Order: sequence, then C-alpha cells, then structure tokens
Amino acid sequence: MRNKNPVQTYRALLICVLLVASVLVIYWPVQHFEFVDCDDTIYVTENRHIQRGMNLENLHWALTATETANWHPLTWWSLMLDHTFYGLNAGGFHRTNVVFHMVSVLFLFLLMRRMTGEPGKSAFVTLVFALHPLNVESVAWVSERKNVLSAFLWIMTMWAYVSYVERPVFHRYLLVLLLFVFGLMAKPVLVTLPFVLLLIDYWPLRRFAPGAPANHNNVLIGETERKSTEVLPLFRLIWEKTPFFCIAALSSVVTIYAANRGNALKSFDQFPLEGRIANVFMSYVEYLGEMFWPGNLAFFYPYRSEVSALQFWWSTGLFLGVTFYVLWMAKKYRYLPVGWLWYVGTMFPTIGVIQVGYQSMADRYAYIPLIGIFIIIAWGVPDLLSRMRHRRAVLAIASCCVIVALTISSHSQVQHWRDSRSVFQHALNVTTGNHMAYNGMGNVYLHNGDLKSALVHYLEALRLRPDYAEARNNVGIVYIKQGRNEDAIEQFRLAIKAKPDFAKTYNNMGIALALQGKTDDAIIQFRAALKIDPEYERAKHNLSVTLGRKRE
Repeated sequence: MRNKNPVQTYRALLICVLLVASVLVIYWPVQHFEFVDCDDTIYVTENRHIQRGMNLENLHWALTATETANWHPLTWWSLMLDHTFYGLNAGGFHRTNVVFHMVSVLFLFLLMRRMTGEPGKSAFVTLVFALHPLNVESVAWVSERKNVLSAFLWIMTMWAYVSYVERPVFHRYLLVLLLFVFGLMAKPVLVTLPFVLLLIDYWPLRRFAPGAPANHNNVLIGETERKSTEVLPLFRLIWEKTPFFCIAALSSVVTIYAANRGNALKSFDQFPLEGRIANVFMSYVEYLGEMFWPGNLAFFYPYRSEVSALQFWWSTGLFLGVTFYVLWMAKKYRYLPVGWLWYVGTMFPTIGVIQVGYQSMADRYAYIPLIGIFIIIAWGVPDLLSRMRHRRAVLAIASCCVIVALTISSHSQVQHWRDSRSVFQHALNVTTGNHMAYNGMGNVYLHNGDLKSALVHYLEALRLRPDYAEARNNVGIVYIKQGRNEDAIEQFRLAIKAKPDFAKTYNNMGIALALQGKTDDAIIQFRAALKIDPEYERAKHNLSVTLGRKRE
C-alpha cells in the first residue's frame, strides 16, 4: 500500500504548475504565428489530403504516403484532425504543438521522479527540456508535429515500461509495445527507444547489476514508497526487448524505403563516407556546444563541404575522450554512461551516417537526445560539488540563473518563427552558404510582387547549389512573370533534369509553352504533371483550359 506524503505531493503539484507556466510563458505567442513556407506547404497548406479531413480515402493515403521522405501516418492523422477543427488557421496547429510539448514536459518530470525519487533533480532536467532554445524549432514549426507527437509517445512508452517493471504482467508489456508502435507511426526516430529501455534498466531502475546474482531483489527508494525490482541477467533483459528490436528493424527498412522513394536518401557519390564520418563527430560536439551556448540557431544548416584536419581531430578526440571517461566512471556514477549513451544512441539515426537531405545537423534532432545530457548535469554537478559548503544554496542559485537565461534566450528565438520572412532572414543572418534560406527569401519577395529581389535570391541559391530543382523552378516562374518565356522553359528543363518527378515544373513548363502558342507541347507537359500526381488540381485546370482552346 502506498504511503502518501502530503508535503511531497504538494511539492510535486507545485513543480507541475511551474512547468506548465514556463511553457506558456515561452510559447503563448505562437498561436498568432503563420505557417512557414518551408515544409508547412507540404504538410498542410498545399496538401489536399490534409484539407479534405479524416475520411477512409485519406486515412489510407496516410498509411502509404512518402511525400516527405518519411512514413508517419499518425502525424498525418493528427494534422487532418487539426484541419477539421481549425481549417487553415495556423494558430490552431501551433496550439496543438504547444499542448504536446507541455504534456511531454509534465510526464517527463513525473517519469524521472518516479524512477529516481529525486524531485529536485528531475525538475531541473524537465525545466531545461521545457525551456531550451534548441527545442523551439520542434514546438514553433507546424511541420515538426511529428517531433512533438513522437516525443510524447516516447515518454508515455517509458512510463508504461516502468509500470511493467513494477508489476511484470502480460497486459502491461503489451501496452508498452503498443505505445512504441504508435510512436514509430508518428516518427521513426523511436527505433532507438529499445536501447534506451536497456539503459534505464541499468540506471535508475537497476534491473541489471554486473556481478549481482539473478533473482536478487533490488530495492528502489522512491519519494512515497519502496519498490522492489528483480535483478536479471543482461541476456534476459535483451531477450525481453526482442519484439521491440524486431519492430524497430522493420520500421528502419520502411523509413529507408520512404526516404529513397522521396529522393531524400543521398548516395555516397554525393556525400562520400569520409565526409559523413567527419560530420558525425563534429555534429555530436556542435550539438553540445549549442546546448551550452544556443546562439545562431537556424531552421537549416548547410552540409559541410570542407572540414579542416584540426576541426576533425579535435571533435573526434573530444568525443572519444568523453566516451572513455564516462565508461571508466560507470561503476561509481551510473548516470554518466546512461546519460551519454542516451545522447549518442538516440542521435545516431539522424547524425548523418545515412544522409537524408542536405543538412549537416538540425535543432529538431536534439529534442530527445539532449535529455541524456541534462540528466548528467542534474546528477553530476551536485556530486561534483559534494564537498562544498552551502552546496544547496549554490545549486539553487545556479539553477535559477540557468532557467532565467534559457527563458530569455528561448523567448527571443521564438520570435524568429513568426512568419516565413522572419525564419529565412534570420537564417541568412546567422549562417553562410544557406541555399534553402535564399530560396525561401526569394519566395517571400515573389509573393510580395518584388520580382527583382526574388530573382536575386533564387540565383544565389542556384550559385550555391546548381542542382536545386525548386530554385530552378522558381527562377522560371519569375521569367514567366517578366515575359521571358523561352528563358523560363530552359530553367524548367534544367529543373526536370535535376528532379524528374517534380510535377510542379511540368505544369509550369506547360504554362510557358501555352503562352508561346505551343498548345500541343503544353498539353504534353500538363499530362506529364498529372502522370506524376493524378490529383494535381492546377494541372487538371490548365489541361482542361488548353484542350478547350485547341477545340476552338
């Protein structure tokens, strides 16, 4: 029977109120933000399936869609549901992201407190997770619904797992497995979760203790009760998670297939192995640098074309040095290897060994992984200062300073996500060689009717990446508006060469040809667009109009 302590219960409730308030302080403004002309078009504003709502056809589409080079039907369904309630009101979609983040924050605190019996340290980990500027992208960008939704299901899976450990019965195990599958359907990044479950078996659950006899009862002293868990051999713990690893392997195969079908998976000719290895070590170190000093954050970081030997060896040496140290100290401080391997392991699918897209790293990839580093800080700093006088006061003051600094930094970072102009202009201010930011700013100018500025930005994007089909297509659109139809057709041809399944380019080429009076050629292009995307409404309309004119 549980021994409830009213003081500790009220303290936990107060911390929960503080966590909710901290999230609202940072993210309340996002309900007034717009969609961003980067992925939000694919996910919502130009996605007819999302806008038609939840029906059998669209539910089925979500199970097979690979438009974003991902397989995440649960994310699609959540966006459909949002559209049912909010239409194309961006504020509603933003609010849903904030709610998922807020609930994840609350359950992360309750989970850490439940596992460790350390409410103060658990609160610190959770507050940093709630407030860190690196997490702003995941919450303030509608397209990152997949990130906040999958993180919520990640934490709920861990919650169910702890319940199973406390009372290992089949229906609890089945619930863990079911939540894990749902999480993979929100974003396949959960493939690393079985590994994390093994880590928490080591600490703080202590289901695995090297040298301890099997079936030995390990007593965990929680805040309100004492729980006893059975210490098991490592192979038993691995065997217990075999279904999770099998499902994760299947999800990985589906993800690679979706990425390849969406033309996002890059070959080793495009990104050589040695460059990927260099990017891996440098990214692991740079994420840590951004965690401690979150300045110059952007929606996109171009892939590193050149890396100096000094940068590579410094990053590699630091990474290997930290890894060796935490493993060496593992026996004395179990949280060290758990936190570090949590960070390294959960980051691995997105670190660039398998390169998807043209980014070297992304803030959103650090959303779950940095929890491991937050754990190391929350438990490590008090141990480091264990002999200091007035240690509690020093830790309290330092923690408050960290929270205040993160709040100020995140409040500023959130403002960069107000609209497309803010996102792209900020990226241009803090990065170099950012072809996606130049293309995005070109779109902003094009929508505002400033063709000259739009063309300058599109051409700069092409200078940085000549095979950038989207920028080629946009240059062609500008040329059509300027009456330069022959130049536009040439740009569309180059765009198709770079991206043969780009339906919009075929449609735009058809428009340029129709304007030149080449009706038959235009019809061919419209039909090519519809062959790629049979539901492309603009191409249907243009084909119908052109056929009508031909009959006249």
